[in-house]
Amino acid sequence: MATFLYRLGRLAFRRRRLFLMVWIVVLAAVGIGAGSVSATTTDDFTLPGTQSQKAIDLLGKEFPQASAGGATARVVFEAPKGQKLTDAGNKSEIGTLIEELKAAPQVGNVSEPFSSGLVSKDGTIAYTQVTYKVPKADITDAASDALHEVAKDGEKAGLSVSLGGNAVQEEGGNTAAELVGLVVAAFVLVITFGSMLAAGLPLLTAIAGVVAAVCGITIATEFVSLSSASTTLALMLGLAVAIDYALFIVSRYRGEIREGHDPEEAAGRALGTAGSAVVFAGLTVIIALAGLSVIGIKMLTTMGLAAAFAVAVAVVIALTLLPAVLGFAGMRIMKGKLTTKRHRDEERGERETMGTRWGRFVTRNPVKLLVVSMLGLGVLALPATDLRLTMPDDSMSSPGSTQRIAYDTLSKGFGPGFNGPLTVVVDARNSDDPKAAAEDARTLISKLDDVATVSPANFNQAADVALIAAIPESSPSSEATKDLVTTIRDNSAELKKDTGADLMVTGTAAVNIDVSQKLSDAMIPYLAIVVGLALLLLLLVFRSILVPLKAALGFLLSVVATLGVVVAVFQWGWLKDLFGVDQTAPIISMLPILLIGVVFGLAMDYEVFLVTRMREEYVHGAEPTEAIVSGFKHSARVVSAAAVIMISVFAGFLLDDVALIKSIGLGLATAVLLDAFVIRMTIVPAVMALVGRKTWALPEWLDRILPSVDVEGEKLRHVLEAREASDNELAPATATPRG
Repeated sequence: MATFLYRLGRLAFRRRRLFLMVWIVVLAAVGIGAGSVSATTTDDFTLPGTQSQKAIDLLGKEFPQASAGGATARVVFEAPKGQKLTDAGNKSEIGTLIEELKAAPQVGNVSEPFSSGLVSKDGTIAYTQVTYKVPKADITDAASDALHEVAKDGEKAGLSVSLGGNAVQEEGGNTAAELVGLVVAAFVLVITFGSMLAAGLPLLTAIAGVVAAVCGITIATEFVSLSSASTTLALMLGLAVAIDYALFIVSRYRGEIREGHDPEEAAGRALGTAGSAVVFAGLTVIIALAGLSVIGIKMLTTMGLAAAFAVAVAVVIALTLLPAVLGFAGMRIMKGKLTTKRHRDEERGERETMGTRWGRFVTRNPVKLLVVSMLGLGVLALPATDLRLTMPDDSMSSPGSTQRIAYDTLSKGFGPGFNGPLTVVVDARNSDDPKAAAEDARTLISKLDDVATVSPANFNQAADVALIAAIPESSPSSEATKDLVTTIRDNSAELKKDTGADLMVTGTAAVNIDVSQKLSDAMIPYLAIVVGLALLLLLLVFRSILVPLKAALGFLLSVVATLGVVVAVFQWGWLKDLFGVDQTAPIISMLPILLIGVVFGLAMDYEVFLVTRMREEYVHGAEPTEAIVSGFKHSARVVSAAAVIMISVFAGFLLDDVALIKSIGLGLATAVLLDAFVIRMTIVPAVMALVGRKTWALPEWLDRILPSVDVEGEKLRHVLEAREASDNELAPATATPRG
């Protein structure tokens, strides 16, 4: 591996114009391709085997007019101050708007507010439910425009009209997150290198990688259905890792030049050492992200694969375009006019680096630092014991958005439960008296706690399958609604015993509950697969049993502590104003498993970059403690810079208005902060200092069967030393004799 990358680095440096032209052509091609497709995304869920999906499938067969699998929208009307919707003028205007909705493209059914009891008791608020013939992913621009046109017409008539439901797309987040990340990254890179040129190269290649990845994902939407968050996650991760990978290689390149190598040789050696670490670090991230596919939820699968693709592009960019760009920079990359005297002294070896001092401090006080670090993580993890999960609904939409206004208005007029009605299906095809079975089901549900209203049973044409709408008193994301769904389902066995009919619950709230349960059930298998594969990869890289184990255990500590921070902010409301959290709510169900996937990969990044240099020093003959200190000397500065850049990129997404993106940003930023500075730079070296040589122990039988990947460049070092020795021997013989 190291030898191949060494040759690739020299080739890219030497043939830099060719490599640059190839990437320009690639970027132009994907850019043109992305511009020629009409990208469509979806957040639809299909959950085979769950009760909610079975009910949807049955409704699609027995109630085709209900469009059970179709998108839905709620159009909420509110009367002007001092008026009622039941006033003649307002009632007539709503009737006209309802006719407009019925005539809109792809609409299957529109409820009548005044004849269906969809008007509040005080007569000031009403709503209509619009059901489309197609799922959310297939809603056309014409259908969406018609829906918004109805809202505009209502506003012109003096009514307050807002739109909710899954047919209404949330407005895209702002671009401030990306800009904040780039600005902070540029600032950190300038401080790290003391050179505008050296700082600019990682940013340049990272932007190229992100553009290529995002354009590629956009092209993919023409052939496969991707979730709306796929591009955001790919952008977030692609930008962060691309800057980090370039940072490590540029730092090693400058180090090789300081050791006396010419630029081309330095590029080869940088790729052969730091480049090897980039490959394996990238592989761990890709494994963790692609592993989201095993959960069986299409939305998470597409998010994981899209982000894994962005990381793969970042690795390829770092190994091909970056050394080519270094070729254009040449020795100018060493001119650091922005460095301080302290920094210059550290580079010349005249002063100990901060990393060296920290490494010595940790190795001298391993027990104390372990205790303090573990206690601190434990305190942060405490809120995670109260973790409650939900799926996003309109209550989590941006403040001031039409979805959020519709949710709040409906809650004010009818109660929060009207935002998440339960659809109860009574399958009485095996019952002797379907009507009696449906009535028994309705009576049973109406007696349960937290039920506001229960509609009369609506039968299919064959009169053997009934549809009942049950409105909870509580909001769709509340524990009370979850308990209600569970109770109704638990009573299904009793109803079947008495009447022979099956009772099933579906609807948005029930689907969200099933999604949360599926995610919870998948947590352990996902951890086993991803952690298992990554441990095997780390075993190959470090040829040690202890290093992969402590890497995995450290990751688990950082994830639990991160979840504690997210719960404290988003669920408990601690410091919510500081982080721009509008209201407290349960944590979005996909966040924990998404955090596990992303953070595990990133955690292994820092493990590989930091510990690889320690192993390199150990393999080259350093004592275990001195190898730790030396690893910090060479890597602590760039690892710290990389972590700060990642934290900044992720924290920038706190500026987004969408709750899901905001929570992902805080979670990832916290996880990187804890993992890089507490786990990798404190707990890991402390454990290594306590264990000593056993850190690198590997049973002989296992050492024999494991392939050698030479990530620390030991074989490359021998090859280069042999070549240099041969060149020195030939030099006198080939010299031209004098007169």
